[in-house]
Amino acid sequence: MNRAGLVADRRLAVMTPPAAPQPETHLSEPPADRSTAESSRPRFVLRRARTPDVRRILDLARPLVERRVLVAKEAVSYYESLQEFHVAESDGGDVVGFGALHVMWEDLAEVRTLAAAEDWLGTGVGGALLHRLLDDARELGVSRVFCLTFEVEFFTRHGFRIMENQEQVDPEVYSELLRSQDEGVAEFLDLARVKPNTLGNTRMIIDL
Repeated sequence: MNRAGLVADRRLAVMTPPAAPQPETHLSEPPADRSTAESSRPRFVLRRARTPDVRRILDLARPLVERRVLVAKEAVSYYESLQEFHVAESDGGDVVGFGALHVMWEDLAEVRTLAAAEDWLGTGVGGALLHRLLDDARELGVSRVFCLTFEVEFFTRHGFRIMENQEQVDPEVYSELLRSQDEGVAEFLDLARVKPNTLGNTRMIIDL
């Protein structure tokens, strides 16, 4: 991810805040022009999620669940899938963003539950987490990553495109995916049983 003000490797991401307030989406990013002094910039690190992070993730997710931006999940679901999560942690030790990558098939994975704290909107937390998850996908050998989202503009900026149909899915693979009980797989396949959970969302995909 080549953006001014972002230093990202497999351990660290340092971001610059926006010069002016940004629209209140849960994944907004900073503008290209930054004039704030380096010393006053909010800094965060990206790392694998740990069990103590789950309570904070639930707190951050709650208002987004209430607005139906994120799907409601029980705490046990976060613990069960914790190995899929990365978090952004501020210099003060607070978790300020989170996201997960869930593998669906040999060449397919999904970005799930990607969000940033409201007071960190516009600092690039969402973009940094997304690119870390895409790096994970490449390391795992995945060549396509799917998402179901309200944030079409955000994901478009990062190379995703809207899925029009299922023509990209081999019929044999489609029949295998139908065996899955995972809700995300059902959303990818656009099955009728998950339609109530996907209203207003857009199915998007990126080739790596």
